[in-house]
Amino acid sequence: MTELDPSGMSRTSAATSPLRAFLRTEAASAAVLVAAIVIALIWANLSGTGYESFWTTELPIRIGPLSANLDLRTWVNSGLMTLFFLVVGLEARREFDLGELRERRRLVLPLAAGLAGMVVPVLIYLAFNHSGDGLHGWGAAMSTDTALALGVLAVAGKQVPDRIRTFLLTVFVVDDVVSLVVIAVAYTSEVHVVGLLVAIAAYGGLLATRRVPYRQRRVLFAALAVVLWCALLASGIDPVVTGLAVGLATSAYLPRRDALEQATTLVRLFREQPTPELVREATTGLTATLSANARLQHTYHSATSYVIVPLFALANAGISLRPSLLSDALTAPVAVGLFVAFVVGKPVAVAGTSWALMKTTHGSVRPSVGWAGVVGSGLIAGVPFTVSLLIADLAFTGTALQEAKIGVLAGAVAASVITLGFYRLMAGHTRALLGTGRQLVDLATPVDPSRDHLRGPADAVVTVVEYGDFECPWTQMAAPTARELLARNSDIRYVWRHLPLHDVHPHAQLAAEAAESAGRQGKFWPMHDLLLANQENLELEHILKYAAELQLDLKRFRTDLTSHDFATRIAQDIDSADRSGVAGTPTFFINNHRHDGPQDLGSLTEAIRQSVATAS
Repeated sequence: MTELDPSGMSRTSAATSPLRAFLRTEAASAAVLVAAIVIALIWANLSGTGYESFWTTELPIRIGPLSANLDLRTWVNSGLMTLFFLVVGLEARREFDLGELRERRRLVLPLAAGLAGMVVPVLIYLAFNHSGDGLHGWGAAMSTDTALALGVLAVAGKQVPDRIRTFLLTVFVVDDVVSLVVIAVAYTSEVHVVGLLVAIAAYGGLLATRRVPYRQRRVLFAALAVVLWCALLASGIDPVVTGLAVGLATSAYLPRRDALEQATTLVRLFREQPTPELVREATTGLTATLSANARLQHTYHSATSYVIVPLFALANAGISLRPSLLSDALTAPVAVGLFVAFVVGKPVAVAGTSWALMKTTHGSVRPSVGWAGVVGSGLIAGVPFTVSLLIADLAFTGTALQEAKIGVLAGAVAASVITLGFYRLMAGHTRALLGTGRQLVDLATPVDPSRDHLRGPADAVVTVVEYGDFECPWTQMAAPTARELLARNSDIRYVWRHLPLHDVHPHAQLAAEAAESAGRQGKFWPMHDLLLANQENLELEHILKYAAELQLDLKRFRTDLTSHDFATRIAQDIDSADRSGVAGTPTFFINNHRHDGPQDLGSLTEAIRQSVATAS
């Protein structure tokens, strides 16, 4: 959710991190998903054959010579779920472009853990179903359910650090990618070459749209995505894979400060002359500052989490809970195989692969989290649902399908309970959960004590760098938080760097130079505090008054200020901000890693606590 600050700059609300927003949406939607599962079970058991007859109702669609004659359940599973996997693909691409996976070496372990976390459960399942009707359903034993798993993590609470969530999300993405490939290859009975060739051509065109101007790209991108879905349907391949393919093809990037400044100029022009032409240009300019990845996630993520996935559960989770069926499921190879594959196979595979890789590479490849975090990740990876039911619906019919659904639901409940118990046991053991792995460096210019302005001990365990603007109200609101952090933590040093936003704060540059001029006389921090406390009054006469309050040499101060002696130094801070991907203020870096979460005292304190636990 976004809002406008008093200066007109776009700000995000509490969940400013794209990853945090993704995780919170998935976690909150887990409650809706569970409710949908319960409703489906009640519906299926109270309506007799009504539940199944409703979802198998034919819903043909015809456009000219083209037609698709699918039932309601298939429209949900292969149609609407395409948007769910689009969001999964978008988040995977964002992690590749901006997240922990931009260092490709970090992909090795979660990729291996994700693959092993699919192979081992499949082998366990096949041990129970090495022959007979259950053999064809091996693919149902592979994939974790992202929404349910993250919902369990949300219940587990703050004892689950964000780095574990990032590691888990990577494993989940590998899970979903491979599972959809399996659907396309192993569960496609016949492939029509013409449809496949059209799909390949449409995907190639979709990749090429990145060179098309923004205004034309939106329509062309959407049209090619629809063609790709229809072509895959015609080819005989489940078109649900379209979403993942499109998501992985959609790049992510941080907004650039110069692009935001151009957008601000367009908004101001519209304010002065509100014409239809300028409103179109301003809207396009603002939208274009965000990557297509961010725009698509914003458009579809809530809808998929709160509507589409619960609707999928409603269409697929309804099974008859007859005592005879439940009794048979206790010994049915399909149900037992799926249950053991997820509850036992996933944790063993994730933890065992992580340990084996670290040993065979002599520590050069190691988990980005602690061993408690690895075990917890393996446990939560044992929560199945969405893809498992998709594949079960393709592989089974009749009683076998009912048994498969029972195995999946029982596995989801058991894995959730075990995971919550484990994290409750590990509450407070931050070091065991986080490990000693370093986070990627986001701060392009390291802190230089001989140049930067520092508060706190020089040998502090944690360094917090803030890029701020003296005229920005959000920077002013963050100032008490920064002071409180220093007061509460003796092992923190705090660094201020300038990022005056000229396009929205006309006095910010002068204020930054005033702070530096005061710093020449040893009063940088007192002037820093005065400027932030009085940001409504930053004209030259006000600044000279503040200099007098601080008993500065006014003649020297005025000379330094009017000669712009520190403009170059401030420009160096701005350059370091640009190279670190900073577009707005305030932006915090904790031990060289961007803090993308909320900027309240509690959130920053928790992030610092985790950094202390890792660095100590």
